[in-house]
Amino acid sequence: MTHTTPYPIGTLGQPWGPAEIDAWRATQVKRRSYADEVLAAIEPLKASYDVETYGDVEYAGERYAFYALRTRAWRDDLPVMVVTGGVHGYETSGVHGALQFLREHGNDYVGHANVLVVPCVSPWAYERIHRWNFDAIDPNRNFREGSPAAESAALVRLLAPLGDKVLMHIDLHETTDTDESEFRPALSARDGKDYEPGEVPDGFYLVDDADKPQPAFQKAVIEAVAKVTHIAPADANGEIIGSPEVAHGVIEYALKSLGLCAGITPARYCTTTEVYPDSPRATPKECNDAQVAAVRASIDYALAHPAG
Repeated sequence: MTHTTPYPIGTLGQPWGPAEIDAWRATQVKRRSYADEVLAAIEPLKASYDVETYGDVEYAGERYAFYALRTRAWRDDLPVMVVTGGVHGYETSGVHGALQFLREHGNDYVGHANVLVVPCVSPWAYERIHRWNFDAIDPNRNFREGSPAAESAALVRLLAPLGDKVLMHIDLHETTDTDESEFRPALSARDGKDYEPGEVPDGFYLVDDADKPQPAFQKAVIEAVAKVTHIAPADANGEIIGSPEVAHGVIEYALKSLGLCAGITPARYCTTTEVYPDSPRATPKECNDAQVAAVRASIDYALAHPAG
């Protein structure tokens, strides 16, 4: 069944133009501080990691620098493990889970792997607790060369020189109630399409790469996270967010062809986490801890199975 719930911006059935994007921008206000919550958390990590700016963006006179943190004892003979968070700025545990991993466990892998962490890919959206960037573009459909999203293009440039040295890439996300109350209706309005309501799963799940699935890897991550928080069940159709559940708490997308972050590199092991922070059964700490558990399990599995 197709639904036509109107969104307050735009004309039903017509894609947005510049006027509608301007109207949408006018509704976006700062709700938290990238400097106070993210950059301040990066500052003490400079004692243990090499910290670099890999690009920046300026929106309406506001400049945001993009930061990456690397293992200080980087060795070219070791595999690279990539952790990204905050591709969607509103997905809080992705950002703070990545930072918590660095504080508590990042240096556990010195001498075994090179760790590269980008905790907040989309700082403008982080401040506004939104999915899109300033231009109403979803960075997580645009990780490719020549991307229209500055956030995506900068990360692609950062990771390109690493090539096939990247053994594992985990991208930390959340699925929230606002996906259905705000972001999917906004997407439908922006693209001039009808909105069909979906179901928000209660719990943690993973998105594997349909083009090169690694079921044992995904299973190891699910088992580690299940010790921290609950795993999302499939719905009555055997699906999670409209995709068939291929294993407990796991679905698949074609990561690279869809322009998703976890598909940037040719990493053998890649996954996207999805935490549900709105669950009555989860706390913010639990959500962050789940992200950390997923990162650790991903790196540990990749180190134990470097050849697949």
